[in-house]
Amino acid sequence: MSSASPKGGLEDVVAATSSICYLDGDRGVLAYCGYDIHDLARSATFEEVCFLLWHNRLPSRRELGDLQSELAAARPLSEPVLRLMRSLPPGDGMDALRTLTSALAHWDGGSVDQSPAARYRTAVRVTAQIGSIVATWGRLAAGGGPIAPDPVLGHAANFLYMLTGQRPDATAVRAFDVALTLHADHELNASTFAARVAAATLTDLLSTVVAAIGTLKGPLHGGANADVMRLLLEIGETASADRIESVVRAKLARKEKIPGFGHRVYRTEDPRAAHLRQMSRDLGARSGQTAWFEMSQRIEALVKAEKKLNPNVDFYSASTYHALGIPIDLYTPIFAVSRVSGWTAHVLEQYANNRLIRPRADYTGPEHPQRFVPLDQR
Repeated sequence: MSSASPKGGLEDVVAATSSICYLDGDRGVLAYCGYDIHDLARSATFEEVCFLLWHNRLPSRRELGDLQSELAAARPLSEPVLRLMRSLPPGDGMDALRTLTSALAHWDGGSVDQSPAARYRTAVRVTAQIGSIVATWGRLAAGGGPIAPDPVLGHAANFLYMLTGQRPDATAVRAFDVALTLHADHELNASTFAARVAAATLTDLLSTVVAAIGTLKGPLHGGANADVMRLLLEIGETASADRIESVVRAKLARKEKIPGFGHRVYRTEDPRAAHLRQMSRDLGARSGQTAWFEMSQRIEALVKAEKKLNPNVDFYSASTYHALGIPIDLYTPIFAVSRVSGWTAHVLEQYANNRLIRPRADYTGPEHPQRFVPLDQR
């Protein structure tokens, strides 16, 4: 047994070197490859962010065009994948995403060729296809038929089009594009770390993404924005200020966690929350459904006053997605639609400078050696 036990959950333990994502939780700073998240949210497209994460630099116009073409070519789902999707029972979208992403390997061929170029091509394909899988799953769950992606549309626009069957307006596309950018990477979060651990064994890239999806499914990682929306619906769209306060105070009195608040890293406001707060406000005003944003503001003020907690990326993403017409069951899968770009960036980085990730445990079991007692004497 070691004399100094590590903190639970590997808190503050440096487990890797990386040039992809910088976090300063005390100052509320998040940057991808040196670019501040506020600048990226204001000015970049999700496709530019993907290139940045994969190459550690922003693309030229030609490089961006090439990536857009590669994503467009990879976006259609094969008929075998669509048949498999139709055969799955209705249920959790993350279960479906895990199964269908794993199935991609049977038609991708990426597990055979493990060269850096082949791995990069797989990263591009899986980023394109996870968006198509989630949108199509949502479409089928709503009773519609699959919609083929439009090669003219970008990643955000295609997702909304394939999900709803309607071509989204510029405001909706921009809002969803920013949401994808904000969720693209977040250093060694649980799912990214799981992907890097898998990559360190030199398994194929799709297997690392499946490991990440399984980790994201856990309620302590993904899913908080869905819980936020369920809380808003529980309170009710037409709820009075007194009703909002009574529900939240009752939960706090029972020591229940209010979803969407606090963060393992940030000691100040999550820098992503400001952009989602603004999008929630703008989309609510556009649709004439401002109640969800106004309710969220009241909850934020109450939790900050009572618990001194700031909203994280999940809190205002709930009302943002709701305003975009996205069903709650897709909120966590949409997290994967974005975060796959970061997962694959970290996996490619792990492959390029690999060492098997094999930590030790601080043993707390019975003292050694124990005397073995034969079975007939126990």
